[in-house]
This record gives sequence, C-alpha cells and structure tokens, in this order.
Amino acid sequence: MQRRTALAAGIAGAALLTQGPALRLAQAQGYPAKPIRLVVPFSPGGVSDTAARVVAEKLGQQLGQQVIVDNKPGASGNIGTQQVAQAEPDGYNIVLGYDGTLVINPHLQRVPFDTVKDFAPVGKIGDAVLIIVVNPKLPVRTFAELVAYAKAQPGGLSYGSAGTGSTPHLAGELLKQRTGIALTHIPYKGGGQAMGDVVGGTLPMLYTAVAGALPFVKNQQLRAIAVSSAARVPSMPDVPTLIESGVKDFVFDSWVGLMAPARTPRPVIDRLNQALQAVLRAPDTRDRLQTMGVIPTPGTPEAFGQQIAADLEKNRAVVQGAQIKIE
Repeated sequence: MQRRTALAAGIAGAALLTQGPALRLAQAQGYPAKPIRLVVPFSPGGVSDTAARVVAEKLGQQLGQQVIVDNKPGASGNIGTQQVAQAEPDGYNIVLGYDGTLVINPHLQRVPFDTVKDFAPVGKIGDAVLIIVVNPKLPVRTFAELVAYAKAQPGGLSYGSAGTGSTPHLAGELLKQRTGIALTHIPYKGGGQAMGDVVGGTLPMLYTAVAGALPFVKNQQLRAIAVSSAARVPSMPDVPTLIESGVKDFVFDSWVGLMAPARTPRPVIDRLNQALQAVLRAPDTRDRLQTMGVIPTPGTPEAFGQQIAADLEKNRAVVQGAQIKIE
C-alpha cells in the first residue's frame, strides 16, 4: 500500500512538471491579466530609477495593466536582480537590468545569479552616455590637449568615478589601455561627491554620466572634453565623441534594459518587447529619456542578449588587464 501511494505521488509530481511549461504557455495567451512588478535594484532618484519610471508609465498604457516600480537597492544592484532571477517566470516580475550589475559585477565579486542562464532578455531601453569633464581651470579644451597635459604631469592625471568597478571606472581603464594616457583612478562612494570635488577643484577630472554632468557644464562649472558614445549627444551637440577626438572605435556606454526570469514563455517576452519598442519610439518618451542623457535604443530580445554576451567578454578583458579588485 505504501509503495502504491509513493508511486502515485511520483506520477503526480511528474505530471505537474510536465504541465509546468504548458500551463505557463496557456497563461501567456491572456497576458497580462494583472499588474506587473518592475524591480529597480537601486534607490529612487538616480538616472536608472528615473528612466525606469518613464518607461513603466508608458509600458502600462501599452499593455493595459499597471507596471509598478519596486525599488530594491543593495549590493551594487545584486539584491533586487537576484529576486527577479528567482521569481516565477510568468512575466509579472521583471527587472531593470543595468550593465554594472549584469556584465561588470560578475568579474569583480561573487554574484547570486548567472547573467546568461538565469535571465531572458526582453529588450534594451537605452544607453546612458558617459562623458569626460574637467575643472575649467585645467588648461585643456580638447582630448588631445588632455592627453598631452596628463603626460606632462609627474604621476599622470587623477580622475574620479562613482566607485571601483563602476562603468565609468572601466571606461577610464580601457581608455588608458587604448591610448597610453597617464591616469590614476580615484574611487568615490557615489557620483555626487566626485562631481563636487571636480567643481571645487580638488579633483581635476571626472568620468561620469552625461545626465549628472549636464547642469554643471551648462553653468560653466565644468568643461566637457568628450563623450564615449558612438555619436554625439543631442543634449550636448557641441561635445565631440572620443572617436572624433582620435581614439579609433572607442565606444563605452552604460546601459539599462528589461530582463525577465529564464524560462519565461516566449509569447510573454514578445509581448513585453513589442510594447517596449512602441514606448521607445514615441517622441515624448524619446525626448524625456534624451533629456536625462539616455539614448533610446529599441531592439529585439536577441540583439539585447548579444550585447550582454559581448559586454561580459569586453569587461572581463578590461578588469583583467587593469587588475581591478574590490577591496
């Protein structure tokens, strides 16, 4: 009798496992049938959070269900990202994927998720363009002048970033590797303090996001040298790219996008991607994102997945080449 009961339980369990994908696929046909939670793995107020809220509002209108932003900060984005990696793959829990968390952290620390195996890319929202700015008292106005000035200084030139292992830090290290410019990294516990020190003159140079630097450049408290995007930024049309400044093929942006748990049904991924692309192509959304320094880049889940894979490899090489370690 006990053996028969155990056998029946095993068969029932196997049936449930078999029904799992089929059940999720059936549920996907009416997706979405309730509000969707968008986890932002950072505190409110930053560029990533603001971009997520702009997209969430419009995404809800496209999907006919509210998209609720849920901030879950901590551990450089690992905590909130892990929560979604472990969530039910039904499309009702998605995460704002950030390059620092997904393609840099794995090379610097033990992370509680696998960027490739634990997530299904939905689509990239956009590139948060990075910029090199200096204190206006520094006698340089172009990147070529910056290189010459740095080489003339004993010990090179110090530059700040939002912290060790941040995207601007890796951008600066790659720039050193590619150009031979003499730079010494000064890590801060956030971009705000670093910005204040450059404005105040205690730090000569900063690699940071356009969004944070824009007000200070407009007020002439900082001088913009170059952006590291493929094209100039609409909010700073007079600032050249590093490619234009002579650094061949140098593109190093930060980015944000939407990710779902692995095994999320493909119809759900497609529905989310279609809605996201419609949102990003809307002129008002594009304008709002571009104002904060995020260049919208609508595309397929496959294209986003390919960039994630490529950036994992690129950042591995930068981290190893610069011997970056989290103290």
